Amino acid sequence: MTARAVVRSIDGHVEAGTMSENVTPKKTVPKKGWKAFSLLTDHDIYLLGEGTHGRLYEKLGAHTLEAASGGGVRFAVWAPNAEEVSAVGEFNDWRPGINPLAPREDESGIWEGIVPMAVPGQRYKYHVRSRFNNYRVSKADPFAFCCETPPGTASIIGDLAYPWGDMEWMRTRAAKNALDAPLSIYEVHLGSWRRVPEEENRSLSYREMARRWARSIPSSRIHPREAQAGLCLGASR
Repeated sequence: MTARAVVRSIDGHVEAGTMSENVTPKKTVPKKGWKAFSLLTDHDIYLLGEGTHGRLYEKLGAHTLEAASGGGVRFAVWAPNAEEVSAVGEFNDWRPGINPLAPREDESGIWEGIVPMAVPGQRYKYHVRSRFNNYRVSKADPFAFCCETPPGTASIIGDLAYPWGDMEWMRTRAAKNALDAPLSIYEVHLGSWRRVPEEENRSLSYREMARRWARSIPSSRIHPREAQAGLCLGASR
């Protein structure tokens, strides 16, 4: 996804069920010293404007802060057509204006801010008031690390800390991932492959899906023509 596509996803189109009406957010005032909590460098801004930044997920979205620095979550989103942006979620009862984000002073179109009471696991969105026709909408985070399963549409603050236990794989990965090594590709439509009928036929989370999918791979022998449209790809060597 290019950076320009991210802009359209935030302050461009209406998302059904998230329109906020009769709400007047507090005026967002640029905070002094915004560089102190920003993850973005001048080089990041240059690559963003050029449309060639390949690691924006490390800079935008919701990132948890160390307890030593006060804790909370830093939010950042690119919304150049916005007049006001605020983070809304379970940490403020989804009320726009309680936690406004501030526009960067470099005119990059990025809005940033820290929400001290936000913690991993909470649902959130960005509430945007456009510069055009006073249009208001709450949108999911295009750089969210976690999200609700359908029909929910909120993003979820995710903590990416994980105790990896794949040292043996990492040690031998170079040989197994060589360009001349055998490659197996499996395809599956995650949305329809498995559901939980005991819980209103809800969709599985990615973690739930991973365990079931890993057990099913050895017995998968589905011809591509029999697969459904909208496929997700997985590969193994």
